[in-house]
Amino acid sequence: MIEKKDKGITTKKSENIADWYEQVCLKAELAEFSKVKGTMVIRPRGYYIWQAIQEYFNKNIIEKTQTENAYFPLFIPESFFLKEAKHAKGFSPEVAWLDKELTKEGERLAIRPTSETIIYDSYSRWIRSYKDLPLRINQWCNVVRWETQATKLFLRSREFLWQEGHCVYETEKQCDKETENYIKLYQKLCKELLSLPTIIGQKTEKEKFAGAKYTLTIEAFMPDGKALQCGTSHNLGQGFAKAFGISFLGQDEKPHLPWQNSWGLSTRLVGATVMTHSDDKGLILPPKIAKNQVVIIPLFFKGSEEKVLKQAKEIEKELLKFRPILDDREDQKPGYKFNEWEMKGIPLRIEIGPRDLEKKSVIVVKRNTGEKIPVKIKDLKKEIPKLLEQIHQELYSNAEKFLNSQIIEVKNWKEFTKAIKDKKIVKTLFCGEEECEDWIKDKTGGASSRCIPLESRNKKVKGKCSHCGKPAQTEIYFSKSY
Repeated sequence: MIEKKDKGITTKKSENIADWYEQVCLKAELAEFSKVKGTMVIRPRGYYIWQAIQEYFNKNIIEKTQTENAYFPLFIPESFFLKEAKHAKGFSPEVAWLDKELTKEGERLAIRPTSETIIYDSYSRWIRSYKDLPLRINQWCNVVRWETQATKLFLRSREFLWQEGHCVYETEKQCDKETENYIKLYQKLCKELLSLPTIIGQKTEKEKFAGAKYTLTIEAFMPDGKALQCGTSHNLGQGFAKAFGISFLGQDEKPHLPWQNSWGLSTRLVGATVMTHSDDKGLILPPKIAKNQVVIIPLFFKGSEEKVLKQAKEIEKELLKFRPILDDREDQKPGYKFNEWEMKGIPLRIEIGPRDLEKKSVIVVKRNTGEKIPVKIKDLKKEIPKLLEQIHQELYSNAEKFLNSQIIEVKNWKEFTKAIKDKKIVKTLFCGEEECEDWIKDKTGGASSRCIPLESRNKKVKGKCSHCGKPAQTEIYFSKSY
């Protein structure tokens, strides 16, 4: 654990990324470890990022797809889980149970690991006719998965926050179209809000969601050479509808089973953003998710304090829309303040001293590059948005260059193992067999299939599997992962 007396980040990102990442999250006051094993406390600075994701999501995904937000119970009867066998089997190792001696309900209750079963029980009553479709519902909630021993702030914990969308359609074609649309909207969110580039594709049969026909995913790649699943969209077929008695009277006046999908992303996105962009000084955030976009630091010199502070306060009022912090503490030197706000990830720092007053200008410092830019005070309101957008674009461009540089196309097993050892993403030809996938994971010490590129899903390929030599069925990405 980090000692409170440590003010700055004491580990380099390039030397020990796990310790570095933990320090950034703790010292930038995003989160802290809870006394309850496997859980975490999200502090206001960290929760603001999640709120920014929610706000973007509700405006750009929920509203634009005519989805509605709702809420369903945390507790799920065991009998609901058992209705869909593949789903129950897939989640059984992760479920936390309240036993029937406690519940007095005659059966155990699961603490929600995902909500398909409890939601689809309601859908069986809500849906009667094709006129009730499509039905698109989303909920924001917490889930519990008893799968992890070591808590990694935002990235892996027993309880986490997420959204889960659940839609019902009249036809398979509608379901396919929207299942793909939701994953593309996730990728857009990552780019437009978090400056986070991702790979989009389809999971293999082995890695797909339990009970799904197929799963689509977006995968980010972290600086330590591990992929991070950032969002998924699942075509659930008609299995859940059959299990939960969901049916509708079609336009032909006959009963039909509907098609369903589900889709979700979680607070894991916060961790992905922090790990991707931050540096040895601390947190770097895309400006759109920073709780405070600007910090104003007056530089006090004897005899000019009153004039400098007056101008700093006027600048603060002028820039209110950027949620500024005016750091006018007299008991701390400017260097200490610079370091503190850099560690906490404020995108822009405005420095103003007596010489700046004479020039009617300030120095604006970009957190991501350290670049110092003189700006006239009268132009600040106009220039600040430009600089914030510039930071967003620079963060995305740098992350995208890194992602592309880590993808290595390989043709044989020797190249495959070398690329994984070098902490790269392998793009290769694959036979598609689960047994081969298991062998690859075992022989490489944990490399798993990440996804089949979206554009390659229905494309015929020529060549052999780089591991077993059998005829290849598809292109695919492999890497180690969180």
